[in-house]
Amino acid sequence: MTFRSNATESQLQAALFLWASWHQGKWPDLGLMFAIPNGGARDAVTGAVLKREGVKPGVPDIFLPVARGGYHGLFIEMKAGKRGKVSEQQEYYLNRLAWNGYQAIVCRDTDSAIKAISNYMTLGLPEKAAKSDSTADSTSRS
Repeated sequence: MTFRSNATESQLQAALFLWASWHQGKWPDLGLMFAIPNGGARDAVTGAVLKREGVKPGVPDIFLPVARGGYHGLFIEMKAGKRGKVSEQQEYYLNRLAWNGYQAIVCRDTDSAIKAISNYMTLGLPEKAAKSDSTADSTSRS
């Protein structure tokens, strides 16, 4: 599912969730994946309300709350190509999440996020099953 090189993070993330919806027949647990809307421009009042509600800067954009291969779940921070910079707060969260047993990664395009999720969903499967799962996935709807 190649996306144009000047796509925004929002467009990349929307394409990823579209791909996930197409693949829920294969991996029903993809239906548990959700976005964490921490970023974006907001007015001061909305920002203050969200902060009181527990929104924190640096939390990754996407969470797949499915245990695989010894991990408790998968967090993805989406960045739009090479121009997207990972902030100090994001680095902190990614490192702490990894230390606490989550796979926590940065993906710079939809294709790398799809590959990461596909690989993650096959963690802990017997090698033959994981290989056939990955091969079948790369040929469908991409």
